[in-house]
Parts: sequence; structure tokens; C-alpha cells
Amino acid sequence: MVTFLWPRFVLTRPSRYNFNSSMSSPLASAITDLSSSDSVMRSAAAIEIYRRGRPPADRAIYIWWTNPEFAALFGATPAVTVGLAVKPETFARIRNANGSPRLVEVPPDQDAEEFKLHFPNDISLDVLTTRDPAGSGAVSKFLAKFGEGVQQVEFLCTNVDRATQILKEKFRVQPIYPETRAGADNTRVNFFLVPLPVAGKVLIELYERKRSL
Repeated sequence: MVTFLWPRFVLTRPSRYNFNSSMSSPLASAITDLSSSDSVMRSAAAIEIYRRGRPPADRAIYIWWTNPEFAALFGATPAVTVGLAVKPETFARIRNANGSPRLVEVPPDQDAEEFKLHFPNDISLDVLTTRDPAGSGAVSKFLAKFGEGVQQVEFLCTNVDRATQILKEKFRVQPIYPETRAGADNTRVNFFLVPLPVAGKVLIELYERKRSL
């Protein structure tokens, strides 16, 4: 049986983040500060962005961890990344301010560019933008509808297929895609749009890294 360690991040006030509201001013400021020349400001901004995404996601999927087999696929302390969608010009500024991290390899049929940022205390962000602002890709649609903000929360697991099967059978949660699909950097992914406890929804991505042959 896996003992699940809950995250250390607790909101001191209710988060306004959901899929039916505009980006809050603190989140807008944090996105701006993520491209600051001051590393302390960038780190503080990353914490703010992470706390706007992670705790609501944790509350939304809390019941999932009651299934021991499901929890075991994620380990005692799950690796969680908050996905931040921004406009191409913001994407460029943030990347430049953070030392031009490597762009991940996104499948050509998916309209996205992205890079990852890591900060102390296991704060991880996935910064995404669209290749075509006028296109029909998921990031482009998100930006057009909601503006810059937290788009998804990503959980690393060892077997997306099995995790999806458990969610369907035990919790009646349906994935967005009928089959696990290719993700960035040779990962395998699926997504779940999950209601938040009060209002709105959060997009959860389950992903696994490429298995060694």
C-alpha cells in the first residue's frame, strides 16, 4: 500500500483560477515577473503561478488517491508540473530571462511550443505557447478564450493506460482522448477535464516517460 504525501502548498485565500473566469491580477503580475532580470522575483513568480494551479487540482482529484493501485502508479510523492499558456511574445521574454532553456520536442501535429522551468522546493512549470495564434490548436484556443494563465496541471505516472482504465472503471472519469497519445519529448499522455469542488474545471494531464527498450 502506498502512503501518499500531500503537497506542502496551501492557498491562504480562495483561488480564482478556473476555466470559466479571467486571469486574476496576482497571476498576471506573476507571469510578468517570470521574465524579470531578478532571479528572486522569478522564483517568487513561479511559486505564485504554481500555487494558482496545483492546490485546486489536488482538491479536484483528491478521491483518486484512495485507490491504492492508482496511487502506486505515481509514487509516494508525485511529480507535478503546472502548465502555463502564454502568448508567443511573452513566451520569448520568459525563455530569454531564464537562460533560454531547451525547447521540448512537440509532435508536429500538435500546435504548441514549450519549455520547462525548475525552481527550488520542487516547483516545476511547463511554459507553452501556440505556433499559430489564429489556429485551432488547444493552446491557441485557450489563449483566445481565457488569455494567458494556467492551462493544465501535469502528473507523472508509470503507466497512463492503466491509470486511465482505473479512472474509467472506478471513478467513471472519461479521458479527453479515447487512446493514450504521443506527447512532448517522447512521452505518452492523456487528459481529463475535472470539475473543481466549487465551480469551474481543471485540465489534468497524466503522462509517462518513454520506456527503455
